Amino acid sequence: MAIAAHETASTELPMDTGVDRDHRRELATELGKALASCYVLYHKTHAYHWNITGPLFYSVHKLTDEQYEDIAKAIDDIAERIRSIGFAAPTGLGNYLQESIIEDAPGIKSAGDMIKELAEDNQAVARQLRPIIHKAEEVEDVYTADLLTARIGAHEEASWMLNALVVDKLESAAAA
Repeated sequence: MAIAAHETASTELPMDTGVDRDHRRELATELGKALASCYVLYHKTHAYHWNITGPLFYSVHKLTDEQYEDIAKAIDDIAERIRSIGFAAPTGLGNYLQESIIEDAPGIKSAGDMIKELAEDNQAVARQLRPIIHKAEEVEDVYTADLLTARIGAHEEASWMLNALVVDKLESAAAA
């Protein structure tokens, strides 16, 4: 019996690209957590972009615009990678908040606190990606490893640019 196109729902697709199914499933699970963290970071970056005020407004507004657009592309790339290795990408905002290592942005903060938090969050996502890269390399999923390696570079650069805006605040905190 034929199934109508609008009734089709696929959570797993058959794949035989040289990476074992169980390894792909494990990578898909870890990629789903990274996707959740990127999604929450995207939202937070976008919210801070809208609400930044003060002397740093223009520079932070422009910088966060570039950063949330980059993260939006990364979200799509990671979700599509999960699908490409044969599994469904996770869905649901509640699921993303639960799986993310990034905390939600429940309120408005000072510009300095927003910048510092986004810098730390980008570093946290970079740290989260490293073990996934190691796992991908172990099972010879070079595409996933390359994708995440590039993401680490993007998050480290984002953190550097944000930190450069509030270096005095960071130096004061480190001295205390």
